[in-house]
Amino acid sequence: MKSFKREIPYNQLPELPPKKDIQSKNVLLKTISASRVLAQLNGALINLPNPTLFLDTIHLQEAKASSEIENIITTNDDLYKTLITEAKTENSATKEVLNYKKALWLGLEKLEDKPFITTNLCIKIVQCIRQNEAGIRSTPGTSLKNGRGEIIYTPPSGIELIQDKLANLEKFINSDKGIDPLIKMAMMHYQFEAIHPFSDGNGRTGRILLLLYLKTSGLLNIPALYLSDYIIKNKISYYKSLQAVTESNNWEQYLLFMLDMIEVTATKGLLQLEAINHLMATTASKIKLKLPKVYSKELVEILFKLPYSKRQTLIDAQLGTPKTVGNYLILLEENGFLQSTRVGKEKIYINYKLLHILEQNDHA
Repeated sequence: MKSFKREIPYNQLPELPPKKDIQSKNVLLKTISASRVLAQLNGALINLPNPTLFLDTIHLQEAKASSEIENIITTNDDLYKTLITEAKTENSATKEVLNYKKALWLGLEKLEDKPFITTNLCIKIVQCIRQNEAGIRSTPGTSLKNGRGEIIYTPPSGIELIQDKLANLEKFINSDKGIDPLIKMAMMHYQFEAIHPFSDGNGRTGRILLLLYLKTSGLLNIPALYLSDYIIKNKISYYKSLQAVTESNNWEQYLLFMLDMIEVTATKGLLQLEAINHLMATTASKIKLKLPKVYSKELVEILFKLPYSKRQTLIDAQLGTPKTVGNYLILLEENGFLQSTRVGKEKIYINYKLLHILEQNDHA
């Protein structure tokens, strides 16, 4: 076991890949089961009539959960109302969650131009999260502390050293080392968190990189996975497993945690997708039956893109004049499909059954 002191910068953080074989029998068995469920989720998403339909909602839930890990707490209600009304919120937590969602979308857009995870991409993501010109951490004295104020880890120090560590990580991510992509993803995540390259926003950036990697590796063509929810529910185990790699080179404990995160989250994702699909199909049938003049495939898709909508959303989708779409929403509410509420001067409509499915996942 290597000598490790929590109070001293971990400048000796080993490069990737590790020198010893970390793909134990337990890890390989877990990789098979996690890969299988992830492939099922990928297939289910690809086969949707509109594969990107639920992305906004899933990414917003991921943004909310990932921010919650950093004790940035907001509510679904505040998030969706702010998003749909495009109002400026005074709630700093809501602002941070929406910035996280923007950063995730930014990362996905950048991958379309250049399908590689790079240091520059990480910087762009953290700048979007923090809404500033943040760069690689240059000030000495950075350390991570627990709730009692005790130092639990001191990351590498010195901008040139951090840049070297990131260059090695970038090379590892983007070259084929004969390592299973899910194991590689977990190793990449550990290394990024251990380098801790920014003064703030490392955890959130690291969790966005997980989704980006799943896309670039071809494991999940549409990155609709709600990973941070698992970390919240197993926060102590998550940090302990990261610490075990650093302090005693125990990769197995950490890899099993990360693989279980993928398996459990993908399984829940499949069930949630099934529930939303079923609700969408039954809602479409009922609207067609009760309100044939209101029904259109496009209208139903708008009601399921986010759980909140408004008149302008329907106007923008060219579903009718302001008066026509206003009447559509009134009829949909009168027939029990939507519930309305006022936010300032604006009336918004809630697909409350969709919201219920999402909030079940939120508290499961």
